[in-house]
Amino acid sequence: MFPSFTVTGIRGVTPQTPRGARKSKPSPPFSRTALAASAALALLPAALPTATPAEAGAPPPLHGTVTSAGKPLSHAIVTLFAGDRQGVRQLGRATTDAHGSFRLRPGQRTGSVLYVEAAPAHDRALRLRSVVGVGPGGGVPQRRESTVTVNEFTTVATGFALAQFTDRRGVSGPSPGLENAAATSYNLADPATGKPGKVVTNHDNGARNDTLATLGTLANLVSLCAPGADTGRCRDLLRRATPPRGPAPADTAQAVAALARNPRLATGELHALAGRAHTYAPALDQAPTAWVLALHYTAPEVYAPGRVAVDAKGNVWASNNWLPGTRDPSPYVTVQDPVGNPALNSPLSGGGMKAGAWGIAIDHAGSVWVPSYAGDAMAKFSAAGHTLSPATGFRDGGLDHPQGTAVDQKGNLWIANFYGLKGNRGKGSVIVYPHGDPAKAIAITGGGLDHPFSIQIDGQGRAWVSNARLNGAKLMDTRPLTGHAGGSVTVIGPDFKPTAFSPIEHDSLDWPLALAVDSRNNVWVPGFLSNSVTELGPDGKVTGAYRLPTTIGPWSVAVDGSDRVWVAGFGAPSVSVLCGANTDACPPGSATGAVLSPPDGYRSKSIQHLTAVQLDQSGNVWLANNWSKLAPPTGGDGLVELIGAATPVCTPLQPLPARPAATGSTACPLQTGTGPR
Repeated sequence: MFPSFTVTGIRGVTPQTPRGARKSKPSPPFSRTALAASAALALLPAALPTATPAEAGAPPPLHGTVTSAGKPLSHAIVTLFAGDRQGVRQLGRATTDAHGSFRLRPGQRTGSVLYVEAAPAHDRALRLRSVVGVGPGGGVPQRRESTVTVNEFTTVATGFALAQFTDRRGVSGPSPGLENAAATSYNLADPATGKPGKVVTNHDNGARNDTLATLGTLANLVSLCAPGADTGRCRDLLRRATPPRGPAPADTAQAVAALARNPRLATGELHALAGRAHTYAPALDQAPTAWVLALHYTAPEVYAPGRVAVDAKGNVWASNNWLPGTRDPSPYVTVQDPVGNPALNSPLSGGGMKAGAWGIAIDHAGSVWVPSYAGDAMAKFSAAGHTLSPATGFRDGGLDHPQGTAVDQKGNLWIANFYGLKGNRGKGSVIVYPHGDPAKAIAITGGGLDHPFSIQIDGQGRAWVSNARLNGAKLMDTRPLTGHAGGSVTVIGPDFKPTAFSPIEHDSLDWPLALAVDSRNNVWVPGFLSNSVTELGPDGKVTGAYRLPTTIGPWSVAVDGSDRVWVAGFGAPSVSVLCGANTDACPPGSATGAVLSPPDGYRSKSIQHLTAVQLDQSGNVWLANNWSKLAPPTGGDGLVELIGAATPVCTPLQPLPARPAATGSTACPLQTGTGPR
């Protein structure tokens, strides 16, 4: 975090901008000694300390300061809330003194997330927030603050991290997504000081991407509603932050959440409006294409990650192609907790792991199956990170360079048996381990299987398999990546037999790689060389082929809890979003296949050539930086997280994407026993 030299936030802090990078607005001079101390502190890991056990008697008081536009906010009403799956509860209230200070003694301790809200007594437009506690139930340690600074910067951090859990009543929702989202806010802002968090200022972020400057710009926007400010500008902010579906936000907290959920809202107009305020720096010197906050995580051995999977707690597992700085096969599977720290003694090795390919799946017991591409085997790890496969891995079924992996409703493990990038033209099979038992392996051929790459299960227990063929792999050795490779999709029934309508062929299925299933059993398939995404109906018929407006070489797709389709670009590092089958989740007038992101997709200096996109229960979008350079091929660095941008989805990935429920006996349905027999 930054040295404590003002209570307003980050005024006066300007990270160095690398040569050729876009410069941010200058800020007032600051001593080099203090900047050096700030940089050193920014490199410390963002650890979340575990809360101490509850003591007998009343809970300890919360001390804090509220500032707005760099000045103490006196006579403001400060309220402490607890939010969880049952809703929002008020725990205590206080009023700030002439210096903006307050002391509040909570009436109780319960809640998945604790947050403070501050507002002037007679002004409904300005509403400031800060997370002050994370309870049990998430994938992160509990913590609770005893001191807090509430300002515009903490309001933006809280609003984005908890965007998918925020409505007019406050912040609430199911575990573990709610707790994990609250913990993510600490990566953006330190609630104790009101200054930037350790992650957004570290060597992977800071001046290396625009996230810190975007936070500063948004904080300046919120400050336009400070007491004494031009009320017209405040009204303009609330009006321009109005979502496509829904009323105008009533206050600044709602406005921030609306921008997080609708990143393309009025970027030019709001950037110009933010230029009227100068409390926070750095700030963007030009309008962004979208209000997206990206954080880059480079945990040990997360290098050239191929595919990611999110477990029930929100931990992010990744297969890794190469060893750092080489093209030697990686023996590691890596795990990061919901806030990007190495977890479960990561990196994990053994169990036959050798060059994690494009595949990783989590079964009903929480065990993680990872294809060992160079080992012609499957490696298996427990939910706690222990090796469960033999030293050579499971090789049953005649595995030959396995790739995509999926688990169906009955616990069967499906494996796309790829047969490698070179030679073996026309080869390919799908291997099934019934109920996860390698000794009972079943090999499936026919149905047009031809170097199968990705595999996903639909709601009927059928496996949809993309056939990448060999032509596309050969094109990877050419520049530019042009040509025609062909491809198809094979559908295999729960009886382990290809369906009568397999293979599915179409001009848009030109080197199809990943695929994903939506809540209505439609299947979405990117065509790398056609630069399009094809929608297949449950009957296997092509119901749409949607060409992307910019050539990005789409590799992977994921479907969120609103059936929107997220597309990861490998050729051009970016993430695009398409309106899915549920057009009610899209702006009015949008049709299925309409592009909801900017024409070039969401971009960040941290995003490299992507092979995977996956979503979590907090609404964060996780991206696998597989290559950093195309020529010569160079492994990518770590994972990138887009904060709060997607509708949350149950994890581990289930056959049909489902949004975690705020009512009922459980937030996410169990997979066991739900499929066809």
